[in-house]
Amino acid sequence: MILSIWQQFIEGLQQTGWLEFIAVIAGIASVWFSRKENILVYPVGLINTIIYIYLSIKGHLYGEASVNLYYTIMSFYGWALWAKRNEQKEHVLHITFSSKKELLHQALFFAVFYAGIFLALSWLKKAFAPEAIPWADALASASAYTGMWLMARKKVESWHWWIVTNIASIPLYFVKGYVFTSFQFLVLLILAVAGLISWRKKAQQVA
Repeated sequence: MILSIWQQFIEGLQQTGWLEFIAVIAGIASVWFSRKENILVYPVGLINTIIYIYLSIKGHLYGEASVNLYYTIMSFYGWALWAKRNEQKEHVLHITFSSKKELLHQALFFAVFYAGIFLALSWLKKAFAPEAIPWADALASASAYTGMWLMARKKVESWHWWIVTNIASIPLYFVKGYVFTSFQFLVLLILAVAGLISWRKKAQQVA
């Protein structure tokens, strides 16, 4: 079993196009900058998201295509928030924990997007895209929507949602033939855990 997966991985790497390589490298770099609370997360991340809009549509991953379009829009929003400074030239936005009310809002946000994406993909699967995997795609997509929204606001809990996204995306992209992208999500999972630890420490200092 392990040997078979490894062989698929090697074959997938050999078939990986240059666009996917660039997107993966930019994606890993973007998450690294995010963990460091570096605003370069956004311009570098835009390279990743724009390429993946194209690749996701090509691979019938319509939920992921919508996520990357959302990422692209939210990157400009987050870029503006992270860059904002007060009269003393100090950054206005700081890493913080979510309140109980905010946690409830986040759960509802996720549930609404999951239901909407799942229903849309279930219809697309029957009509246009038989290769779609509605429940897995919806899970990866809705958690990513939530994580990106919270990251723009520098909430520690964004990393919880990124961890869910990465866990769901590893097998999802692997079975779709995007092996190098699947490997990217394994690296991003490790970085997400490191990011959670780093942001928790920073939030505790602010509190």
